[in-house]
Amino acid sequence: MTDTSSTVVGATMGQRWRTGRWVLLALVVIVAVAAVTTYLTSPRSGGRMEATSTSPDGARALVTLLRDNGVTVVEAETVEAVEREAQPGNLLVVVQTAHLFGDELLSRLADVPSDLLLVEPGGRTREQLAPAVRRADSTSFGGLAPECDLREARQAGTVHFGGADSFDASGETPVTRCYDGVLARYTEDGRTTTVVGSAHFMTNDGLLEEGNAALAMNLAGQSPRVIWYAPQSSEPDDSGGGATISDLIPAQVTWVALQLALAVVLLALWKGRRIGPLVAERMPVVVRASETVEGRGRLYRSRRARDRAAEALRTSTLQRMLPRLGLSPTARQSTVAEAVTARCGLEARAVAHTLYGPSPTTDTELVTLARELDDMERLVAQS
Repeated sequence: MTDTSSTVVGATMGQRWRTGRWVLLALVVIVAVAAVTTYLTSPRSGGRMEATSTSPDGARALVTLLRDNGVTVVEAETVEAVEREAQPGNLLVVVQTAHLFGDELLSRLADVPSDLLLVEPGGRTREQLAPAVRRADSTSFGGLAPECDLREARQAGTVHFGGADSFDASGETPVTRCYDGVLARYTEDGRTTTVVGSAHFMTNDGLLEEGNAALAMNLAGQSPRVIWYAPQSSEPDDSGGGATISDLIPAQVTWVALQLALAVVLLALWKGRRIGPLVAERMPVVVRASETVEGRGRLYRSRRARDRAAEALRTSTLQRMLPRLGLSPTARQSTVAEAVTARCGLEARAVAHTLYGPSPTTDTELVTLARELDDMERLVAQS
């Protein structure tokens, strides 16, 4: 009896070890993935208006918003990268930093064929890249209204720039001035140049104020492909270096990445073998989307919840229209009404009543509201 018991216990311990080693391997993989993910996603202070910087004066929030809205943002660290990536129809965003200087560098930027968004330029930078404007006064602003016909500015509404430079036309080229000259734009030789005298409204900290995010998105997102150039280090005069990104990565990082990939593959194979082949299973009940909508409508009607139904209709309409109007979800009611009026030619008071008016008191009024919202959305989509 004693020998039999020992044999049974030994077998049980062996089974536990075979099971436990896979659990241990899974834990090691999970810890490794968590460590790498934490390192890659940890905040990076970075430099002023740097595309990856999470500091208050960085630009990671704006770059993330642009990418979430389908804009391709290419981060160029050198003027060679700018010349290589920039193409006609793109937008080149040039941010004035302490490392943006030198006649040769500025001359090379001026020859890039893309449209230009020049942020807070210094005197020499402005003369080389935007010769059609000259610097006016420096002022300290609160919120400013656009007071111009530029669509990007009118849709954004009031913007808080902080301390900013303003600009005037320096020659015969027509220049559109907004926000008392803090924003200036002109087109010459087929190239559109936009100059802004403040970077505050584009930073991580400034996007939260008034219409800052809308203006930043409207200006930087006017092209489907953006080249972001905010140099954080001075470029040497000899630009013939042949170093690549792979040359700058330590060899240890490559080995760690390969080992992690191998561990993930082994874990996937192990899990796949244990789970077995997929088995198709028929759904017990298939509910069409139209039946779900009708059911919710009957529920609202049975409870006479016309206010809830109207709120749901208005909220859904605004969620679909605001991106087409270039406005953020926090835009003011008056701003939304003005944007719809400008786009569709409807009366501003009627638009405001349809989108933000009182709740209907009868079923007929609710049906009328639904038709008006549908017509308004169709006009915005077709304009």
